[in-house]
Amino acid sequence: IRRVDAGAAPRWLQTLKTGAPGSSALSRRGEWEVPVDGPALEPGALDAAAWSRIDPDGTWLGALEPCFATTFTRTIWMVRRRDGSIVEVALDLGSVTHAGRSAPICELELERKAGPVSALFDIAQQIARSVAVLPSAMSKAQRGYALAAGTIDAPTKAAAPRLASRMGVREAAHRVMSEMFGHFTANLNALLRSDDPEVVHQARVAWRRLRSAARLFRSVLPADGRPDWSAIEPLRVSLGDLRDLDVARTETLPALREDFVAGDAGRAQAWEAMEHRLAQASANQRATVRHRLQDPAVGQWLLQATRWLETPDEGPAGTDDPSLRAWAARRATRLHRRLVRERTAADDPRALHQVRLLAKRTRYSIEALRGVLPRRMVRTWYAQAIDLQRDIGSRRDLAQAIVLLERLDARADLSAFVRGVATGRAMR
Repeated sequence: IRRVDAGAAPRWLQTLKTGAPGSSALSRRGEWEVPVDGPALEPGALDAAAWSRIDPDGTWLGALEPCFATTFTRTIWMVRRRDGSIVEVALDLGSVTHAGRSAPICELELERKAGPVSALFDIAQQIARSVAVLPSAMSKAQRGYALAAGTIDAPTKAAAPRLASRMGVREAAHRVMSEMFGHFTANLNALLRSDDPEVVHQARVAWRRLRSAARLFRSVLPADGRPDWSAIEPLRVSLGDLRDLDVARTETLPALREDFVAGDAGRAQAWEAMEHRLAQASANQRATVRHRLQDPAVGQWLLQATRWLETPDEGPAGTDDPSLRAWAARRATRLHRRLVRERTAADDPRALHQVRLLAKRTRYSIEALRGVLPRRMVRTWYAQAIDLQRDIGSRRDLAQAIVLLERLDARADLSAFVRGVATGRAMR
């Protein structure tokens, strides 16, 4: 139920909306809007919608009650282009509230009234050249329900794409890449407000999943409009630096505190001083990441990537879409063989780091394709990739913690202690 305060008197509108499939900022929803007399639900106003087929006896409608409220001011521009396309651009500023809690609303909605979908992207990209924007698939209603559930701006984790062996590879690529891109943008949006280290972690995981899938499906992804991955490199580097600080601060170093302090007051004081500096460095780096997100170049890249993923590609004329099951098995086999080969040859930290990255790539590729891969292949190769990633990763985390301690001028014996732990574990 919505009250519109425009014109001589307020108007009440009752709206039924369907959920949007997928996780793209480009959504296609069913919507039925009818004027009503006041703030109460009116069953008769739903006659033109599909509600009667969902709830024929009105049981569900009778059980509905208010969950949240949105209050915002909307400014509308109707953009008419020379090609005949018409796009409504709406700026909404306000808040969503539930039980005394609130979250801000600051969003631009572009709705196609006439013309091709490309008109939406043209106008969005024109806006993004001068205004910092982040594409978001989350509607106001979804934000309201998340606020009520206490999960607003919580980390978004990966969801397994639904694949079927009868699919073509191009269709699978679109589903996989769209889910991964939604995973990435959801966590970038949460990063603007959340200090939870897991949000940073999930943004980094999403980026690696996305890059792994882009390599995996390179041969079938659209060539036209392909985004320049280097354009978002400053954000990627800033996220990596923040993740290194968060891992050292919340995972690697806390596990070593008791052994270092060992009841010594001076060592306890040195440890607390280090923790304070590390926390400050993390806060400063989080501010840097948020500054990066306010760079219009980031929004431009994300919109270009959205457009690329939403552009249908049938492949070159005369070519068929390869069968997914056989294609997936070949790709997974190739990645696994390469991982085994490079792990066997790796004999220095730099080579081991590359093996770790390849283990992640193998893991994410198997996760994406697991619905069409043989179960034994998934179970065995997936476990091997995770074990390699964790084993090499724990060593890397210790080495990175040492670098950070030296950068923060931690007390010499503290740095030496962590260095000794790293040396001892490397000799196992």
